[in-house]
Amino acid sequence: MLDELKDQLKEALIDLDEERFSKVLKELLSAGEEPWSIILGPMSEAMEEIGKLYEEGEYFIAEMLVAADIFKKALKEMKIEEVESDSSLGVVVIGTVKGDVHDIGKSLVSTMLRAAGFKVIDLGVDVDADKFIEAVKEYDADIVAMSALLTTTRNYMKVVIDRLKEENLRDRVKVLIGGLSTTKEFANEIGADGWGKNAIDGVEVAKKLVGFS
Repeated sequence: MLDELKDQLKEALIDLDEERFSKVLKELLSAGEEPWSIILGPMSEAMEEIGKLYEEGEYFIAEMLVAADIFKKALKEMKIEEVESDSSLGVVVIGTVKGDVHDIGKSLVSTMLRAAGFKVIDLGVDVDADKFIEAVKEYDADIVAMSALLTTTRNYMKVVIDRLKEENLRDRVKVLIGGLSTTKEFANEIGADGWGKNAIDGVEVAKKLVGFS
């Protein structure tokens, strides 16, 4: 039954059917399913599918924003956004890179990093190199985390890394990247220190980068 409900939840999110999504989510929670299991299972799978539909031209920015809104409301309903910690592991500056308005993966990673013990400075979406540089200086960041959903925007991550070098900041921060368009090979190619294949993996990699693992 749980598997069937998870499939229904995934379909409802892909279809952008908020009413059906909310109903199935309540049923899953009532059945005792853990919030993180729901988020990292059917909800994340649905967002991955929606990302592909966007890249294929089936969905547009409007659909992405509706999906993001449904996702965020679900996090709120499950009280995921309220998670906070004593921020003892280090400071992470995070953002979705310039040209990309994909918010969900980044927001989920931000929430989980906070829960794990990091102080997180979330710069939002469509973030240019200057904003990353300013935040690194202002907050004395330990990690710069960048997300990109689209293959057309992921190359901007290299622009940010190059700017960190120009500002003599590269040696004092670790660079972590993630997002649907990224791979471990791409991370190595652009000179990033780590790559997260999903939110949980991203947090584990972040811990390793600051010496906690």
